[in-house]
Amino acid sequence: MDVTIYSIAKKERSLYDPLYKELMKMSSRFAKIDDVEIFGKNVTKAHTLGETAARQAYTREFEPFLGRGYSIALHPAGKMIDSFEFSKLLSDRISVQFYLGGAFGFEEAFLKRCDKVISLSPLTMSHKIAKAVLLEQIYRGFSILNNHPYHK
Repeated sequence: MDVTIYSIAKKERSLYDPLYKELMKMSSRFAKIDDVEIFGKNVTKAHTLGETAARQAYTREFEPFLGRGYSIALHPAGKMIDSFEFSKLLSDRISVQFYLGGAFGFEEAFLKRCDKVISLSPLTMSHKIAKAVLLEQIYRGFSILNNHPYHK
């Protein structure tokens, strides 16, 4: 199985990198995990133009990847699910894609094109924290599906 996390984020070294790598390594017995950070000139320019332009830029950046697998957007207004429901998102799939939007969220049209829209928490988190939580839930989800004791 392939899992890809697409995020609107600047590629920079982070205090969280060792945690991301560890969680990806833990998950590697179940799936190949890729982390793709996107923050090109178009996104930078759009941020100076406002929220609508930024959301449109995020959609343009993510659009080429939609449809390559089961698409899941992480959005504050998405459905709140527990770890067992999350594990079902990973069950019996060849490819799953997670999308973390930029600072201004997603266009409604983009959300409608995704197979599922979920929220990790009602709390507001930085992208770096949200990615860590997502990676942990991916590992937990695979643990649940494989009856591994981690999830207990």
